[in-house]
This record gives sequence, structure tokens and C-alpha cells, in this order.
Amino acid sequence: MTIVYDRTKTVVRRHVAPGEAVPLHPEAVGFAGHYDFDIDVLAAYRPTGKGRVERQVLILRDHVLSGRSFSCVEEMDAAFITWVPQRRAQAHRTHQQIIKERAARDHVALKPLPPTRIWWPNDTWPVGKDCLVAFGGNLYSVPARRVRPRQLVEIRATKSQIMLHSTVAASSGETLLATHPRAIGRGARVVEEAHWDGLPTGRGRRTTTGDVLPQPGQGRPLGEEAGSLQALLNRAAATRVEVGRRPLSVYDELTGTRPFTTRPSTRETS
Repeated sequence: MTIVYDRTKTVVRRHVAPGEAVPLHPEAVGFAGHYDFDIDVLAAYRPTGKGRVERQVLILRDHVLSGRSFSCVEEMDAAFITWVPQRRAQAHRTHQQIIKERAARDHVALKPLPPTRIWWPNDTWPVGKDCLVAFGGNLYSVPARRVRPRQLVEIRATKSQIMLHSTVAASSGETLLATHPRAIGRGARVVEEAHWDGLPTGRGRRTTTGDVLPQPGQGRPLGEEAGSLQALLNRAAATRVEVGRRPLSVYDELTGTRPFTTRPSTRETS
């Protein structure tokens, strides 16, 4: 009847002060209405509100994945299926009931699915300066000539495919920017070389080791460049001025004041 969500941006439109009503995304509300459940947003700074849910990830790592290596996904699935009956035969530490018996009761209490099925609304992701979009720990390219840095694009993902769409349709009504096979794992770069056409190549960059001033009309005015250079030269010359040194007692005699200390000391003067 109710699903508790963390304060994720796909559900919560913005954060509010404690005690105020949390504004929800209309897409999330429509999704919940279609499947007939209510959205309950977790209170801020309350990690214990759903800590047991996240604990399952650590349990799976410790009991199935730790210290083992797998050559394929099917081998990993077989190891998980072998471990599940052992886990379900244990008593849950919160309600002290056998997990498989409690699961059977929970399944009976579930409502039937509606005749038509809809998917969770797609989210938008920003485009980087290198026309790459980060999704699921991997990078996917989009055409550089059709997007701009920090532009938001919509990602429609399946188990095997990633489709990137523009949020604004072109003159022809087309929104699809690119289609890529979905990467396995994390840290992969799925790039179509043609998408980089239009990015700066860096061929116009130049360097120099001389002190040649730019010609008039290039960059800052010539007089401004010359003035800045002369100021630097004057500063460098001032650091080479010889400074005289004299005891602090000289200043005490000139002012007629009592010295603060009897230990010899010096002060630099110009």
C-alpha cells in the first residue's frame, strides 16, 4: 500500500524544511497512482529509516561475492540461487520470523498488477564538454553539433540498449540523438567517432619563449602591455636595493622612550 522513498531527485522536486509538505514530481505521483500505492518520503537525516534495505547489499557481498571470481553472469546467478535457500531458512533479526515464511505471507498480501504496464519516467542527464553523457558509471557519446555543454538530454535505457533523446524536438520532430549498446560493468566509454566532429581540435594553440609583445590590434593595446611589463621590471629592480641595518636603540634615543628589551636586535630600513 505504501512505498518509502529516500529523498531522491526523481521523486522529490526540492528539499524543504522539517515539518513542511514535500513537493513530489508529477511523474512519480502518476506512476504511483497507476500501480495503486502511496509515496512516503523518508525524513531528512534519518539513515535508520530504511537501513535494513541497504543492509541486504552488504550481506550479498559478504556471503556470495566475497573472495570469489566468476567467468560469466550465469555462473554468478548460479551461486546466488544456491545461497538463497540458506538465507531464507534463517530467522530475520528484526521480527524474528523465518524469512521464507514471512515472504509467503507478504506475497499473499500483494495486490495484483494492473492490466497495462508503464515504466518509471525517464530522467535527464547533462552533457559534458566532450559531448559525453555519464549514466550508470559509464560514458556515452552524443553528436557534438547537435548539443551544447551542460545541456540536459533524456536517457531511455533497457537491459541491452541506451537511447539518448533531446528534450527539444528538431524541426523534423525527431528527438533521438544516439543509440548505443549498454555497457557491462563500470568505467566504460561507448563512443561513436563521428559524434566528435565539431569539437575543438587544439590545432590553433601556440606557445612562445620570447618576450615579443603582441602587435597593435592583437589582444590588449600595446601601451597597456608595455606598462604592465615596465611595472614588473620596476618591481624586480626594487628587490635588489641594498637595505641598511641599525640597532633598535637608535630609535629609542631619537624618540626618548625606554627600550622594550635589553637584547640586541636589528630592524631593516630602506
